[in-house]
Amino acid sequence: MPRTIPRFALYGEAATPGQEMLHIEEVQSRSQLYRWEIDPHLHQGLYQVLWLWRGAASVQLDEWKAEVDGPAAIVVPPGVVHGFRFAPGTDGRVLTLSARFFVEGDFQAAGEAFRALFAGPGVVHFSPEEVGTQRLHALLEALSAEFALPGSAGSPVVQWLARSVVWRLARASEQGRREGSGLAHGHQALFTRFLLLVEEHFLEHWPMERYASRLGLSIQRLNRMVRAESGRSALDLVHERLTREACRRLVYIAAPAASLAHELGFEDPAYFSRFFKRRTGMSPQRWRQAQQTKL
Repeated sequence: MPRTIPRFALYGEAATPGQEMLHIEEVQSRSQLYRWEIDPHLHQGLYQVLWLWRGAASVQLDEWKAEVDGPAAIVVPPGVVHGFRFAPGTDGRVLTLSARFFVEGDFQAAGEAFRALFAGPGVVHFSPEEVGTQRLHALLEALSAEFALPGSAGSPVVQWLARSVVWRLARASEQGRREGSGLAHGHQALFTRFLLLVEEHFLEHWPMERYASRLGLSIQRLNRMVRAESGRSALDLVHERLTREACRRLVYIAAPAASLAHELGFEDPAYFSRFFKRRTGMSPQRWRQAQQTKL
């Protein structure tokens, strides 16, 4: 028995704190390598849905265990110890993603669905005869096919399909029968709420005290919760989001860096330049020039 619970990105692959991911694969592509058994492990900062289309699996979600027949969706938030033993020949998909794909931009409905679906671990059961089940499976197959295309990394089609899958699963979870969701994992829901607050207010440069207050936490508890889920501090996640927005605007908006600094909530352009260089290793002007040479 291992002395610590293994932490992976995808099963068997080393985890990287703060890793961003949107990945989908067939159940058998990985489980066959391990004789259809995935030992208990956890993911840090990554959310996972196992779509069990045909076949069966013994499922462990922390202390909860059950035998699950397809079609069913097994929902695994970050930090939940989970393991599976599949019946040979089981058909399904494993969707792995980080929260930023659902909390950035004008995707309020997708963000709310994401928060609802991953509020806790559990199993959502489906009837194979229902039209909604067939549509969900078709969406997952379309997502798999699009993901497999060369150059699909960052494709908006992949992200739209993934958001559609999460939205449908959240609706099904709300309307249907869900097992295991009574497990006490309120920190996953709090983490997703924190990410949604960051998306809504990062341009306002909220202090950490305000984020913590809105979540009913002390700053110390906020940092402990965020670090457990992502491997980074709460402030680092806010700064990372602000840096990504700065990078996007420097590429796509032909305005002076000083003007963009004000749009990003920095009163002093010089302070923005220091902040950006500390995060990226380049000044805003040099970073913009470097990106233009790649286009």
